[in-house]
Amino acid sequence: MSLENLSPAKGSTKTAGKRLGRGQASGKGGTAARGHKGAKSRSGYSKKIGFEGGQMPLQRRVPKFGFKNINRKEYRGINLDTIQELITDKKVKKELSLEQIIDLRLAHKNDLVKVLGRGKLESPIKITAHKFSATAKAAIEAAGGEAVTV
Repeated sequence: MSLENLSPAKGSTKTAGKRLGRGQASGKGGTAARGHKGAKSRSGYSKKIGFEGGQMPLQRRVPKFGFKNINRKEYRGINLDTIQELITDKKVKKELSLEQIIDLRLAHKNDLVKVLGRGKLESPIKITAHKFSATAKAAIEAAGGEAVTV
């Protein structure tokens, strides 16, 4: 093996493509295949995201309505029937903390957790969450449990 018979691994290189702006004889000299004048012929040209050639862009054509509250808090809802299922499967015993909720993959670590009232709770359990619906809190306390708000 010597320097003159070295070649790149098969499929590792692509074709070099057009060699632009290398004199008139190359056939791609002069304007370097960019045409005459206009923004696209200039160096440093980059079009805006969503630019549609001067046509009114989709982002501006579509009607906007409603109200987006920037202070909205998004909660991960966990229903009582899900919690009862965990108790019957013996994954949870007397207490359900936020750490356990994360470990059981019912929520992610940065999620705010809200316990919702769908289903029925049969065994007493102490549940720790960020928020409880009124029906969920009533059902937990009726079953002899405790609802702890963080």
